[in-house]
Amino acid sequence: MITVSTIQSKADLETVFAIRRAVFVVEQNVPADEEYDEFEDTSHHFLAMLDGQPVGTARWRRTSKGIKLERFAVLASARKKGVGKALVQAVLNDVFAQQPEPIESIYLHAQVTAMPLYADFGFVPVGQKFEECNIQHYKMVLPGKRMPGEQMAGPQ
Repeated sequence: MITVSTIQSKADLETVFAIRRAVFVVEQNVPADEEYDEFEDTSHHFLAMLDGQPVGTARWRRTSKGIKLERFAVLASARKKGVGKALVQAVLNDVFAQQPEPIESIYLHAQVTAMPLYADFGFVPVGQKFEECNIQHYKMVLPGKRMPGEQMAGPQ
């Protein structure tokens, strides 16, 4: 069974960091100093549990461009079991529950391999492919929540 909740304690946050360290720093070779940032204390963090074990995390925060969803990470042993979908749904539910309408933009930077997950929720790529931490990404937005002037990405 998958459950997703907001973090409630410093211990929960340490679990979140451990999952991100395993996925991003160890598995994907992201430098630790680029993985952790000044937004840790002001972001809304989530912890996904699979059969009672912590296996995934994500966060969202308000930026000058809108609401940014980020740091989605699922341990390799828990992938393809619905954890990512549960995280995206929980984060979106929380954003819409806490933010007064209209939300000017909801966006994320998707690793190319994760784009189908976000597309299932209606996110669409905009702009050109770019690199973050040596990993290929596209910016993705929810239609109707796009910044003025942003163009949809071309065929991929």
